[in-house]
Amino acid sequence: MTGTIILLFFSFTFLTTCNALDNINANQTLRDGETIVSEHGEFEMGFFSTHGLPQNRYFGIWYNKISNGTVVWVANRDHPVTNTSGVVTVTSKGILVLVNGTVIWSSNSSRSVNNPIAQLLDTGNLVFRDKNDDGTENIVWQSFDHPVDNFLPGMKLGIDFVTGLQRYLSSWKSVDDPSSGNFVYRFDPNGYPQFLLWSGPNLSYRSGPWVGDRFSGIPNVEQNEIYTVQYVISEKEIFYMFEVTNTSESAIARTILTPEGRLQRQTWNKETQQWTIYLSLQVNDCDSYGLCGGNGVCNINKAPKCECMQWFHPNFPGAWSAADWSGGCARNTQLDCKNGDGFVKVSGVKLPDTRLSWYNMNMSLLECERRCLNNCSCTAYSNADHRGGGSGCLLWFGDLTDMRGYTDDGQDLFIRLAASELDENKHSSTSLVVVIIIPVLTAMTVILVMLLLYAFRKRKRERKGIMGVRSNGHATEGINKDELELPLFTFLQISKATNGFSFSNKLGEGGFGLVYKGMLDQGQEIAVKRLSNTSRQGIDEFMNEVSCIAKLQHRNLVKLLGCCVEEEERMLIYEYMPSRDLDSFFFDKELCKSFHWQKRYNVINGIARGLLYLHQDSRLRIIHRDLKLSNILLDYEMNPKISDFGMARIFGETETEASTTRVVGTYGYMPPEYAIEGVFSTKSDVYSFGVLVLEIVSGERNRSFEHPDHNHNLLGHVWRSYNKGNHLGIVENLIMESYNRYEVFRVIHIALLCVQQYPEDRPSMASVVLMLSSKTELDIPKEPGFYSERNPHQTHSSASTRESETSNQLSITYLAPR
Repeated sequence: MTGTIILLFFSFTFLTTCNALDNINANQTLRDGETIVSEHGEFEMGFFSTHGLPQNRYFGIWYNKISNGTVVWVANRDHPVTNTSGVVTVTSKGILVLVNGTVIWSSNSSRSVNNPIAQLLDTGNLVFRDKNDDGTENIVWQSFDHPVDNFLPGMKLGIDFVTGLQRYLSSWKSVDDPSSGNFVYRFDPNGYPQFLLWSGPNLSYRSGPWVGDRFSGIPNVEQNEIYTVQYVISEKEIFYMFEVTNTSESAIARTILTPEGRLQRQTWNKETQQWTIYLSLQVNDCDSYGLCGGNGVCNINKAPKCECMQWFHPNFPGAWSAADWSGGCARNTQLDCKNGDGFVKVSGVKLPDTRLSWYNMNMSLLECERRCLNNCSCTAYSNADHRGGGSGCLLWFGDLTDMRGYTDDGQDLFIRLAASELDENKHSSTSLVVVIIIPVLTAMTVILVMLLLYAFRKRKRERKGIMGVRSNGHATEGINKDELELPLFTFLQISKATNGFSFSNKLGEGGFGLVYKGMLDQGQEIAVKRLSNTSRQGIDEFMNEVSCIAKLQHRNLVKLLGCCVEEEERMLIYEYMPSRDLDSFFFDKELCKSFHWQKRYNVINGIARGLLYLHQDSRLRIIHRDLKLSNILLDYEMNPKISDFGMARIFGETETEASTTRVVGTYGYMPPEYAIEGVFSTKSDVYSFGVLVLEIVSGERNRSFEHPDHNHNLLGHVWRSYNKGNHLGIVENLIMESYNRYEVFRVIHIALLCVQQYPEDRPSMASVVLMLSSKTELDIPKEPGFYSERNPHQTHSSASTRESETSNQLSITYLAPR
């Protein structure tokens, strides 16, 4: 294929009759054979067929003036009409595609409107409006919020954190089949945001982070005569958008995700009447994600393509020589945080994967260097914005992955090295500075030591005690503070913040001890988890929770701010979650009324993304082992955050499952293989997630569920209802008015896949996230775990006991039989 791309792979069966208007109201319909044209004729809308699938009819939008009907949006892509009986109608609930009175696609509007109207704009955007009596109109839904494979001018790609809306591209299955393909291109908000291209569950391409005027891995072509770009990152939303600079046909531009997974920026060539590729984002092997492994750099102009930076060597020399570079590179000299690590600048590189990064847009490069140097886990830093002299701070932790170099379009990256590997000239100049300032530093050090000794002796008189941890009054081995890798708070700080651990500050309690609300001197609200001497969570669990969560950064995980290990105290200090936990919401008769379906759906998606991060995307592979509603907290914006990592288990890279004789967790959420045999894996959390989802949808607890027709738990009831086709019997009445039937039924289906009896049948969390965010075909679920009726006498007599256990948020620990 040459510099142009001919998109007439298929011919369309178009329509012969056109409505005069560019809109449909509640009194009109659009039938197969009729079309709507935008005001100035730029776009057309109606039913079409492809050459390869002439029997299927799709409702979509295509260019009208140019390109002989290039389709830019398809509504019922996964549910085609198999005849010409399709009808589009507009109701107070939204835009519907009907076949013989049955809805096969709906715009899923968030609210009902009084004077509905659907209009096709000259931008290619189909909007659903509410026309007010005063003549004003409010857009309730728009196709630009639900793109398919085309990214058009004025359209946003990104995430709205307020509504939970994610706008991303999803490829066609083939040039003849518009159903959901294998490729998805979307923003990843973890660390410093970047675009990722997924091929099923596999990451195939990464744009690189935004560096002020373009993405790091894309050539500097964003500022041109054809279009301008806008990139916004804030607490409320992240998005990328482009606009054409004029409205002439020669300036028509779009980005398309092809069925083969190629991202192409195209412009319309008026002379040749073809789409011309202006920019292709994947041009060679070095654009394949992680080709050279960790700390490797890909350079297409060299042979071999992959090389280790000069301060690194191949992890597996034999495989590296055989052109298997996936093992990456290891340091020649390990870092020693306490003995003068420094940095060396590498220029002209595509910045590494930022999913495990940290950023601050207000820091200078010098402040950025200091922040990295003071964190022993930090391995590199760079400016977040490279325009002008550079601004902002971007830090990396762990291996540096998916780098490409060395080009004029690349950026500067400062890589941390051991002192012995730093440039000799740098050492010479540094030594000169040290010689000059030694006398001053010596005097200052003497004064500082004297002040510290005075403060230490004064405090020792005021408070007797030693650093360390005691359990049940008996001394145990002290905790090494250097292992904690997070800030340490003093007992006095926390006592002051919680008003002396007063009863009025108490938030709750569990098997570990009490939780208090507090406020630090800086005004930051905190939650303090204070372990009691009789706590079932001992030193191992305390250290486990610290070591797990201190290394994690994700918007759907609760943030650990620090800990206190003074005197006989073991305390964990978390960010304060004002909206309580999900258990408090869904099983409170009043609070649950505010949780309409969209909120519940956003919560489910957030939990899924948090689990995916734990299982796959974090620096550590972590199995939570106690996922339940009471361990999901809500922030001010009702975003879910997974908490309580006391029972979590860290897995190695090659480890897939483990077994234990000490089974920990909560009845009703544990899968059979774990509860009975003590075997756990990522699929254990998948099972717990499925239970949690069914509780969210039904408003019922799994263990205390009762039904007059049988003695099954909630899972058994849902399974029976699913097999009978009675999905409505599962959904909580409170969300019936606000729910999207297709979406709810799909979520129930996904949950049943998660709670299947055997772990090998359950999907991974990567697959779950994909299923939740797309309309891919779902497998047929098999029988869930623990699908057997309970003894009716035990069921009724122990209901109150089970309810008490759940409401107190107790976990269980017992020895499984060998």
